[in-house]
Amino acid sequence: MISLSIAEISSAIEGELVVGEPEKVISGEVFIDSREVGPGDVFFAKVGDHDDGHEYLSQIATVGASLAVVQKPNTTLDTPQILVQDSVEALGKLAAFVLKKVREQNKLKVIGITGSNGKTSTKSLLNQMLAGFGSVVAPQGSFNNQVGLPLTVCRLQLDTEYLVLEMGASGKGSITRLAELAKPDIGLQLKVGYAHAGKFGGLSETRKIKSEMLPFIQEMAILNADDPNVYSMRSEVQSFVSFGYSDHAHYQLLGSKLDIDGTEIDIDLAGVEKTIRLKTLGEHQAMNAAAALAVIGQLGLDFDKAIAKLETIEFVERGRMQSMVGKSGQIIINDAYNASPESMQAALQTLATLSKQGYRSIAVLGAMAELGEFSQEQHDRIGRLVVRYNIDQLLVIGEDAKLIHMGASQEGSWDGESLFFESINQAFEYLREKLADNDLVLVKASNSYGLIQLADDLTEV
Repeated sequence: MISLSIAEISSAIEGELVVGEPEKVISGEVFIDSREVGPGDVFFAKVGDHDDGHEYLSQIATVGASLAVVQKPNTTLDTPQILVQDSVEALGKLAAFVLKKVREQNKLKVIGITGSNGKTSTKSLLNQMLAGFGSVVAPQGSFNNQVGLPLTVCRLQLDTEYLVLEMGASGKGSITRLAELAKPDIGLQLKVGYAHAGKFGGLSETRKIKSEMLPFIQEMAILNADDPNVYSMRSEVQSFVSFGYSDHAHYQLLGSKLDIDGTEIDIDLAGVEKTIRLKTLGEHQAMNAAAALAVIGQLGLDFDKAIAKLETIEFVERGRMQSMVGKSGQIIINDAYNASPESMQAALQTLATLSKQGYRSIAVLGAMAELGEFSQEQHDRIGRLVVRYNIDQLLVIGEDAKLIHMGASQEGSWDGESLFFESINQAFEYLREKLADNDLVLVKASNSYGLIQLADDLTEV
């Protein structure tokens, strides 16, 4: 965090200093997890559904925290404490203050990213490419909500040149709160899909929530030209450019070829054609790369330098189309960090394409979360797609995913080619006996179902 006095922090978050000296200057990092707090850091004591950060005030005092923001002060401790009504709201206020101060000092560019799919992958690509042009701050993992985004903003320093932010949706008004804080110079809209449609009440409502960022974009909106729900947002912004395979895209993908070592894409970057060799797998990664390059273009940065970095990126993050080689020569694609109908279909398409290059294709699938009323339809559809894509073997894990197995069976799945397992351990034991050196295994599910560790374990078989 930038250097601020306790008095400045107290004023910014509208709190009351109950312990400590107001003139003390603080420049440590900001955390809500007491286990991450070190000497000089700031701790926001958050009251959660199952845990209360105030229980750890003695712990953060012991390690030498410089400040605690609390709803219930502990005056027996010497650690400076600011009393607020709501620590989460106070965190947002501090982030807004820090961002304002940095913007006043330099030419910081803020890039906001939202969409049902691809936020974290696109953020990771941008983070690594922009690092070649200046100091960058970007979210760790998927820090994209009313806690994660302010924590990311609080990592700013006065010399930071690029701030990349994910804006996740948790309901009506959720992106409004994040975008109002960040006021992105460039706003990137990736996709309106089924990832939270069950929770939000359908694609139409999802589109409304995703579009909440639009009024706060300061300079340029970047829209997915291939998604009608996103491209229609062009009427709601003053300036826009687009990316995708569509003929009207400003940053147009001309084609892509996939093999086990990555994805080759041809792209027209606003009049300049380039061939790029990605080490990441999948046509959807080509779209993420195009979106990231559109940001590079709108920032006026050198494409060749950005592409040179892009071509070195092995994988965007653990559990996101991460290709790994097992001890017996099998190739595991770990894409179990998250799952939606759109990302599940994209991953299966990748598996089907690669299987034509001499591999036996195995899809190990778990459930997709937060689909609500669309869950039955979408899980059934995925099972049928596995059959239509001629995947050699389907393994479905967990009761919540059973409709994938049933859909495949009803589509015409062959005897023994679609198998259902109650638990991850059962599936692992089966695969341990069956995997061979020409097998290509996709592991895919929503993160809450725990298949990301299964993918790691399969590399040890």
